[in-house]
Amino acid sequence: MKNLILIRHAKSSWQYDVIDHERPLNEKGIQDAHMVSSHLALKKMNIDTVLCSDAVRTKTTADIFFKNLKIDQSLMKLDDELYDFSGNNLIRVIKRCPDSVNHLMIFCHNHAITSFVNTYGDKYIENVPTCGVVSIEFAIENWKELTKGKTVSTLFPRDLRE
Repeated sequence: MKNLILIRHAKSSWQYDVIDHERPLNEKGIQDAHMVSSHLALKKMNIDTVLCSDAVRTKTTADIFFKNLKIDQSLMKLDDELYDFSGNNLIRVIKRCPDSVNHLMIFCHNHAITSFVNTYGDKYIENVPTCGVVSIEFAIENWKELTKGKTVSTLFPRDLRE
């Protein structure tokens, strides 16, 4: 059994004249990342490995989650292939994960996340919002066998504001 937690980076700022890769989070994004990760901290989460896009907004989101979830920083690996919007690289990155990783967390971007969860999960999600979290369980022994799984949970910032 393999478990995947996908997290879309929090809301980024367009205020600065920087390339897309270097865009920081805005204040709402920082607040949402704290709110969502603090809520997740109430649940016991097993994490073997965390993969993260090397974009500033994803690294900052991951740092906030790490702090609030008390995840050991040594579990995080930056992967420039996750600076991906189509989803093709995301699938490739997941499939090459070692078999010893049963609980995988990934911080990356849309459209890749929404495309992935609608292809490999069993629940249609029109759009995974910024700072959205989707957990999918796969009845497989190794990541190379990636096939349709079961969407076990979603957590979006709007769920916590209602």
